[in-house]
Amino acid sequence: MNEEGIFDKQELLKPENMLLLYARGAFPMADEKGDIDWYIPEIRTIIPIQNFNFPKSLRKYLEKKEFTYRIDDNVMNIIEHCAARKDTWISDELIDAYFGLYKLGHVHSVEVFEKNKLIGGLYGVVFRGAFFGESMFSIKSQASKAALIKLLTHLQNKKFTLLDVQFITDHLKMFGAKEITFEEYQKLQREAYSAEVKF
Repeated sequence: MNEEGIFDKQELLKPENMLLLYARGAFPMADEKGDIDWYIPEIRTIIPIQNFNFPKSLRKYLEKKEFTYRIDDNVMNIIEHCAARKDTWISDELIDAYFGLYKLGHVHSVEVFEKNKLIGGLYGVVFRGAFFGESMFSIKSQASKAALIKLLTHLQNKKFTLLDVQFITDHLKMFGAKEITFEEYQKLQREAYSAEVKF
């Protein structure tokens, strides 16, 4: 905070401060000019880790494909792929900030490969038993959905209790995503933060 009582946005992007903000339910986004602000919506969207939906059509599709998966194979590469689109909220400054969090062990990724070629993936921020999903990308059809299924099963196996996906979309509804109040969200946060788990 500066002398005028205004928070220094650069200060907020320091890894330790970013982690505290995520833990309180905030997340950053850059606008078209690259200015970064933090948001705490009153309505939150989560996917129930222990009771997510695996669409039958996707299950059948994946059974026919020889996709392979890796965890944290190249986290920063996944973030750069997610940012590489015409309209993106992931600015270069945010990529650098995520690198700081990554070095502290709080940014993780899921990668999808076909014949050793990267075709999709996702990344997010982890704090104790909570995974804050940030972005996903797909070079080949269904690859980002495959990454999300892999993430959900991984979180389930690791005993995570909260998957925050920020905003509801038709894409996420397929997997059981639902909107909850901030009060409900805070209850899930408390449960997740008491869990002794590792990604």
